[in-house]
Amino acid sequence: MKSLAIVGGGSWGTALSIVLAPRFPEVRLWVYEKDLAERMAANRVNDIYLPDFRLPGNVLPSSVLGDTVNAADIVLGVMPSHHARSLYAALLPHVSPQTLFVSATKGLETSTHLRMTAVIQEVIGKAFKPRTGALSGPTFAKEVARGEPAAVVIASEDRDLAKTVQTAFSGPVFRLYTNSDPIGVETGAALKNVIAIAAGVCQGLGLGANTLAALITRGLAEITRLAVAAGGQARTLAGLAGLGDLVLTCHGDLSRNRQVGILLGQGKSLPEILSGMRMVAEGVKTTTAAVELASQLGVELPITRQMYRVLCENQSPRESIRELMDRQLKEE
Repeated sequence: MKSLAIVGGGSWGTALSIVLAPRFPEVRLWVYEKDLAERMAANRVNDIYLPDFRLPGNVLPSSVLGDTVNAADIVLGVMPSHHARSLYAALLPHVSPQTLFVSATKGLETSTHLRMTAVIQEVIGKAFKPRTGALSGPTFAKEVARGEPAAVVIASEDRDLAKTVQTAFSGPVFRLYTNSDPIGVETGAALKNVIAIAAGVCQGLGLGANTLAALITRGLAEITRLAVAAGGQARTLAGLAGLGDLVLTCHGDLSRNRQVGILLGQGKSLPEILSGMRMVAEGVKTTTAAVELASQLGVELPITRQMYRVLCENQSPRESIRELMDRQLKEE
């Protein structure tokens, strides 16, 4: 693998360009904002999304999507989920059947409830059958950019793709494990953001460790139910892309989704919270998609349902906790 194109110049896309730069002769990084891309090329810093880290010399920022992905061996998608379909459609003329598509976006498409690799299959599949995989695991962008050791998974039903990406991406501080269950990995990646909002709500309300432990445990149970109903494997959710990412996002101070929950618990409105954020909290949009998908599949998601009521129906966080505790008693 000689050429890597990263589509998405937010904090995570920028961090991945930094950690993967030693593994490739060049890393092309597509940035939506033209002025930001120009500043990054000139000053070697993403001054909006990851301001404390310099880009290696072989990272090439650009706001021209075709130039970024043209003839790339691997296209790594790190865009917000609600922009994924349009961006994959736009890059379609510049890729080929030899291109490997890896999604590092953690979310579901709101209108279709599709996972990101399914979106890629649908969009790129209009021209040829794409080879796809999902990259996920417990990672905060700043810690990865600092060079702190991290472990993630590359999930694909295409074992050759998974092994190729594992070899291409793994280095001294970034370790990849292969996984053959993209459904489980992507479901865990998306739904953990919803549970992280709930974890933040608990902190915002001043609740303690007992509540958080129960929330994470029962949150993992409902994520697993949804993943299995969608065709994934329960054991996947006990790994890095399930429990690992869930614990990190529910506990870590760098979690945007948790921060949204904290502010909700403190009484701020969702529009007020989102208006003050530059970066996307994927859990907000994923909540609606998850509730609708669960309804289609006949799966019960009590915590996710209550987050939907808080986010979309203006129910108070305390009332949602009361409703969760008043549910019919049952076996674990």
